[in-house]
Amino acid sequence: MTPESNEVRSLREIELEVLDEGREWMRRRLEQRLQEEVDRQGGVFPPQRKKGSPSTKAHDGAANRSRARKAKRVARTRSAR
Repeated sequence: MTPESNEVRSLREIELEVLDEGREWMRRRLEQRLQEEVDRQGGVFPPQRKKGSPSTKAHDGAANRSRARKAKRVARTRSAR
């Protein structure tokens, strides 16, 4: 036994450690499954853009402007009393 194994650890610390291990296992499993699917399909994601095509759609800018206007309406400054 190492000195670390004799340490008293809280249940929360153990829970966080196990959750981290689980996330890492799931990340590896997802990577494996995605790689298997890519190998099966023989494709690359995201698809390569064709030369001369615009990087974004034309209407994306308008959507962003409308979001900015809504945000301005929500965030108001408080008046001094």
